[in-house]
Amino acid sequence: MIPSGVKVFLASHPVDFRKGPDSLLALVRDAGSDPFSGALYVFRAKRADRIKIVWWDGSGVCLYAKRLEKAGFCWPRIGHVRVQMNTVQLMALVDGLDWKRVRPVAIRRPETVG
Repeated sequence: MIPSGVKVFLASHPVDFRKGPDSLLALVRDAGSDPFSGALYVFRAKRADRIKIVWWDGSGVCLYAKRLEKAGFCWPRIGHVRVQMNTVQLMALVDGLDWKRVRPVAIRRPETVG
């Protein structure tokens, strides 16, 4: 389970999927981010059918990988852009859904009745 409030960053440019967790964290560092901030960093393969997620959970480096068998993941246009998403959008992406259609609902703060 992903802790609430964790930041999720998606790299839109494909990476070499022979890279392991240390090499992926080095890409995060080289891009100017702190790989040990607790944020999740999401990477794609050249073909959009594979995904890797790497993060520091406070005690070690974790790596999640998934390959879709009959479809591809929904990715933003390829470029050297980092996209921030929320955890619900990440779960939609991992499930093979169009995460760009997942939007938070605006919730109004309750007012006291007096």
